[in-house]
Amino acid sequence: MRASSRKTDFVARATAAWGEPPDWIVRLAEACSSDTQTVVAKRLGYSASAISATLANAYRGDVGEISERVRGAFMSAVVECPRKGTMNRNTCLQWQDKPFAATSADRVAMFHACRSGCPHSRLKVD
Repeated sequence: MRASSRKTDFVARATAAWGEPPDWIVRLAEACSSDTQTVVAKRLGYSASAISATLANAYRGDVGEISERVRGAFMSAVVECPRKGTMNRNTCLQWQDKPFAATSADRVAMFHACRSGCPHSRLKVD
């Protein structure tokens, strides 16, 4: 078997890096093992290298946000959006990431809702 055709065991890599990895790291590793790291990264809104660094316990960014996105995308974590009702946590974070754009009334309303004291917002309000 050629090296390029071997399947990476992301769970083993994460366990080696984390010791006893948290549940969301295990689920992230399982997702990367069942799909590709690139597909998983895109679904979470990160680069493949950020996901790789997270699994290696070497990511220098906001690991808490990656955790929340994994919980929403792969572990069914939901929040109650004041504007849209129940949604996956990763979808909530994706709405927060969107810049202002007057492309639709809904997009404008969500932009303001995410920045007007929503209890689920991770945005810093000035």
